Order: sequence, then C-alpha cells, then structure tokens
Amino acid sequence: MIEQPDKTLDAEAVSERSDADSLLVPKWYALYTRSRFEKKMLSELTDRRIEVFLPMREILSRWKDRKKKIWVPLFPGYLFVNYVDTPENRFRILNVPGAVRFVGFEGHAHPVPEEQILSVRRFLEASIAIDPYPYVQVGSRVEVIAGPLKGIRGLLVEKRGKFRFVIQVDLIRQSVSVEIDASDVRPV
Repeated sequence: MIEQPDKTLDAEAVSERSDADSLLVPKWYALYTRSRFEKKMLSELTDRRIEVFLPMREILSRWKDRKKKIWVPLFPGYLFVNYVDTPENRFRILNVPGAVRFVGFEGHAHPVPEEQILSVRRFLEASIAIDPYPYVQVGSRVEVIAGPLKGIRGLLVEKRGKFRFVIQVDLIRQSVSVEIDASDVRPV
C-alpha cells in the first residue's frame, strides 16, 4: 500500500518558504547619520558594495567674498540604504563611522515604501528646481524663517498652494491671518 503525501503539510511548507523568500528581498531603509556625514557615508557604504541613495540638490552658497554652486543633501542627516534586514547586515552598516541609527519605531527599522524612493528619484531626474518642504501639519505652531515676517511665530491653520498663517494675540483673544509661501515657515 502506497501512502499519499499530506497536502496540508505541503501547502504549509510552501507558505513558509515564500515567507522566508520575502524576508530575503532587499528593502529601502532610512539611515540617520551624524551631522554633515551623508557624503562620507555614501562613499563608505558604496565601497562596501551596499546600495545607497543620497538625494542631492544644487544650491548657490554665499560667502563674504564669493558665491559658489554646491551640492547638498535634499534631506540633511539622512540617506537611504537598500539591504536585506538581518542582524549581520544591520551591524555592517551601523558599524560605519558616521552612522547613528535606522529610522523606525519601537527599536525596529521600518522600510521606506519603494514608490516613495522612486518618486524622489523622478523629481531629481526631471532636472527641475527642487527644494525641501517643511513637514508641517495643520494646527501646529510654526515660525517664519524668511521674508518681511521673519521671526514671527504663529499657528498654521490651512494648507493649499500657500500656507494660511495665523498670528494670535492670546491676551485680547484676537487673531490675524496672512498667506505665506510654504518654504518660508518651519515647525517650532
């Protein structure tokens, strides 16, 4: 008599194998670096044959005696690393001088969605002027960092093409609002 293999065990084995295979797929992770170490980290990790993405933008830097175009990170203090998340790989990357930690929650690195990395790459490949945009939510306190209102703090009430910026005078319970360019404010 020939025994028939148990098909439920085969299905479970295939499921376990596919889960293990999905763990071996490299994913993008955000790596927080020491201040101004992004380019050094890019070089070191590339030398170690680790895929790295450091979005850069060209700006005009002004000194007292001259102006010069320089390349700076689009997201200062961060770069993106594509790797399989294993303890060995994590150690290999975090052991590079300048690496601080992976961005995540509760002590675990969380992958950055692939479509977000592709979107940033497309922005950069389009050769258009690209500027960092403050991540500010409606209802948060912000400070004006450029223009005639520089130094004023207030509340962000609405976001459209431009921000609706509100200055409240708490003592008399009155407010004034103005539209301001989004790049002219930062969260406080």
